[in-house]
Amino acid sequence: MFGLDPGLTLVLIICLVAACAFEFINGFHDTANAVATVIYTNSLKPTIAVIWSGIWNFIGVYLGGIAVAMGIVNLLPTGLLLDQSVSHIVALLTAVILTSILWNLGTWYFGLPCSSSHTLLGSIFGVGIAYSFISETGVALNWVKVKDVLLALLISPLIGFGLTMGFMVLLKKVVKKKKLFAEPSKKKVPPLGIRSLIILSSTFVSFTHGSNDGQKGVGLIMIILISLVPVHFALNHQKAPGELLNHMNKLEANILTIDSVKMGVVDRASFYLVRENIDKVQGMLTNINDFKKLEKKQNYEIRKDIILMSKEIKQINDRHIDERDFYVSKALQKSIDKEITGIKEYIEYSPWWVILLISISLGVGTMVGWKSIVVTIGEKIGQSQLTYAQGFSSQMVAAFTIFISSKLGLPVSTTHVLSSGVAGSMVASKGIKNLRMKTVKSILIAWLITLPVTIVVSGGLFLLVRLFL
Repeated sequence: MFGLDPGLTLVLIICLVAACAFEFINGFHDTANAVATVIYTNSLKPTIAVIWSGIWNFIGVYLGGIAVAMGIVNLLPTGLLLDQSVSHIVALLTAVILTSILWNLGTWYFGLPCSSSHTLLGSIFGVGIAYSFISETGVALNWVKVKDVLLALLISPLIGFGLTMGFMVLLKKVVKKKKLFAEPSKKKVPPLGIRSLIILSSTFVSFTHGSNDGQKGVGLIMIILISLVPVHFALNHQKAPGELLNHMNKLEANILTIDSVKMGVVDRASFYLVRENIDKVQGMLTNINDFKKLEKKQNYEIRKDIILMSKEIKQINDRHIDERDFYVSKALQKSIDKEITGIKEYIEYSPWWVILLISISLGVGTMVGWKSIVVTIGEKIGQSQLTYAQGFSSQMVAAFTIFISSKLGLPVSTTHVLSSGVAGSMVASKGIKNLRMKTVKSILIAWLITLPVTIVVSGGLFLLVRLFL
């Protein structure tokens, strides 16, 4: 497979199966987020609800793009992702995948709505930090991206809580029908209008869950492919090398119009580094009409150069805007950004079969294992049972929050956003006393310890596996 020796081929197959297993577990671990309300309110039978949710998770992954997936890939330092040491690569993949699977299974077993997003990201953070102990450069993670991800994970539950409270207050003022605010009967199907709202919001959550959480699985598989088979996946071989060279030539022409004399010392160093990387890539691509004609090492060298070049150009733009030293005009900056976007398409991509594989894994997983967490969300977060209005409000807010986050390329936790939304709806109905604090504390503890536990376990596993390989 892909020209690998039998040993690496076996490692690749095991890693791909394990990544699909993670996404399968993610599906049944997070299913309750989409189906809790629709099942709890008797709007759909459990079997129909989870199949329906599975279908829309599948569609969400397939249509959701790859912005979040690339955010996951870019968390790791390029040196680790393209490390030529097989032991490093195997240790990286073992630590990330095994930690993610074990923690997801454990929290699901105890019925805790814990975040698969936190689990995967914590595992990646742990490996990156552990790598810094043995790396000559000491680079652990892409800290700029880590900051964005952590901020999104922190703010999204607060948004879920606050917006759901506000939405509930608005519903009470606008909607006069008391049936919407009633607790669901355990035997009766809700009125058609209410049932339609619950099913619609549940469908939206399923779709957005697929478009965000599914992309994490896509990112995980791309980490596997780029690490183990860089010759085939470090660059997008479906695109023409000549077009990449054309982008590089245009970028060089734009860069050369900048007067570096006006730059500070730091910007000038970045400027010359960008020019050096452009020259290197141009040299490797000259007279190349097929990426297969590149030498093995050149595939990941071009990837490294593109990542470094993009980072330095962004830092130049950010610094000169902050300092109000406009040596780069808006028109020139726009032209540079256009070429960088075109260049990034060669490293920020995913083959169609990867998206299909994750779509199927998440969709099938969604059809299994929903019951324990449904009970937690429906009955144990609040002192009172979840009403139709609370279910609808929390699901709509969660879906919109996740949808916007996916468009921004930020991974968020469906579990956190929806659970905090349910809590917000309970408070909006009867005040803070309406929360069942024992359950809330258990969920909060699971949320708080997920990152540190997965960081420590993943980092420890990485160093341990590396030691014995």
